[in-house]
Amino acid sequence: MPDVIKAFILGLVQGITEFIPVSSSGHLVLLPRLFGWRDFGLAFDVAAHMGTLLAIILYFRNDWAELVKGFFRSFIAKPSKWKESEKTAWMIVGATIPAALAGFFFGDVVEQRLRTLEWVAVFLIVGALIMSIAELLAKKERGSERLKPRDAAVMGLFQVVALAPGLSRSGATISGGLVCGLERDAAARFSFLMAAPITLGAGLLEAGKLFGGGIHIDALLMGVVFLTSAVVGFLTIKYLLSYLRKRTLLPFIMYSVVVGFVVLAGKALL
Repeated sequence: MPDVIKAFILGLVQGITEFIPVSSSGHLVLLPRLFGWRDFGLAFDVAAHMGTLLAIILYFRNDWAELVKGFFRSFIAKPSKWKESEKTAWMIVGATIPAALAGFFFGDVVEQRLRTLEWVAVFLIVGALIMSIAELLAKKERGSERLKPRDAAVMGLFQVVALAPGLSRSGATISGGLVCGLERDAAARFSFLMAAPITLGAGLLEAGKLFGGGIHIDALLMGVVFLTSAVVGFLTIKYLLSYLRKRTLLPFIMYSVVVGFVVLAGKALL
């Protein structure tokens, strides 16, 4: 199979699994190893994640315009006078800090020790368990307009566990929102907004490693994975928010459990 087709497929997988709660990092480990594809390198991974970052920015472009303005306005107004955009901007900042610190200090350890088929399978099952508990505890009392700092703090802490490959970031953070009493689509919306700064930070960190170790770039493959993950990611956000307004996380829970146990069984039989 030509590398450009592989890049398209990986971009497709990244665009879908970055947002639906089944773990993009886990699938990007599983898929190449399942088919014996070569590692396209760090630059390729950065391009894939920048594609989904673009999807978040474009889909929530009106929200981001208000959030950026709100962030800067917050410095000239008392917290008691802050409007929703000011409050939400700082909630995103606060929710990002735990995962940013965890990624900075432990990201390399996780990459070196946990990016194996066995660990990915285990964390897929753990992620399904977290989502199951969240669904059982969910009260779904509040929409996005009633988001509280406590919600952001809890979702930020849940985002830390998603550092493990196979444990979905969106699944963990949406679960945190459900436990706090948010409606599913409200939890998902804030989860996606939270993803932007952490994805940007991780991308810049990885890009720094790339430039520090010498640059090897295949512009065609990077362009394909970037555009594919951006377009597919945009459509996935739209679909998932619509889906979660009326439906549960059950299909994603079942999928994660099945894939996790199939991978473990396959490794045991080999």
